[in-house]
Amino acid sequence: MTDTQTTTHDLSQLQHVSYALNNGVAELILDRADVHNAFDEVMISEMISVLGYFATHKDCQVLVLKANGKNFSAGADLNWMRKQAKMDFEQNLNDAKALAKLMQNLDRFPKPTIALVQGAAFGGALGLICASDIAIATERASFCLSEVKLGLIPAVISPYVVRAMGNHASRRYMLTAERFDAQTALKLNVIHEISDDLDAAAKPIIEALLANSPQGMAWVKTLLSRLEDGVIDQDTIDYTSERIARIRVSTEGQEGLNAFFEKRQPNWQQAHSTKSTPNDTQGAH
Repeated sequence: MTDTQTTTHDLSQLQHVSYALNNGVAELILDRADVHNAFDEVMISEMISVLGYFATHKDCQVLVLKANGKNFSAGADLNWMRKQAKMDFEQNLNDAKALAKLMQNLDRFPKPTIALVQGAAFGGALGLICASDIAIATERASFCLSEVKLGLIPAVISPYVVRAMGNHASRRYMLTAERFDAQTALKLNVIHEISDDLDAAAKPIIEALLANSPQGMAWVKTLLSRLEDGVIDQDTIDYTSERIARIRVSTEGQEGLNAFFEKRQPNWQQAHSTKSTPNDTQGAH
């Protein structure tokens, strides 16, 4: 579902992110704590590369998006913004398309994704959170769509933010550029849970995801993407009927059904239970 495939060699020179893979759980870590994990073109490119790597990695079953330091991300890097101000339209368009690709690749990542959010989550950071399947934030996390203060708009991230918050709430927070807290983010469906121990809060969710059919979860994400417009017509009925019939006769669907009736673990759970050592790590802290 992502169009980027990356080898380990391509990830050997990462500057602004790091990654790890342990027992089926991949981590993509924003690693510019000295500038509050602000976005620039290098970070965006590196995130796209790591997402592409894990999208096709056979041992990756869940992706956790997290950040080092006190803040998840303060939004756009100031030096990057200065460059943008000097770019012409075509250069700005290419720059924006890179960020759009990052958001789309995270949104369409073929495995479950969990965002763990602490501190500031401004601008593009909200796009990452809303493009993730599950989001957990600390009580003191702070959110803001501040673009209009600079004469700009949250354009590239808007499809994901509006999908999460709804149009009416998006109008308020995109127009006012108000900061809002974790409790408000919870009410607005930007996050699913509040916890000051992010790893502990994520643990039971990760365990639940690891117990599920990898194919089933991937197909659920595709199904939900197809149903986003909310239209229930004959095409929708035909599509959903075809999907359930198709997965019932698939290898993994057959394995899941047979395991249930035979009162045993399906093979994907057995495979996970045999793993006990780290698979792949780069620059994780």
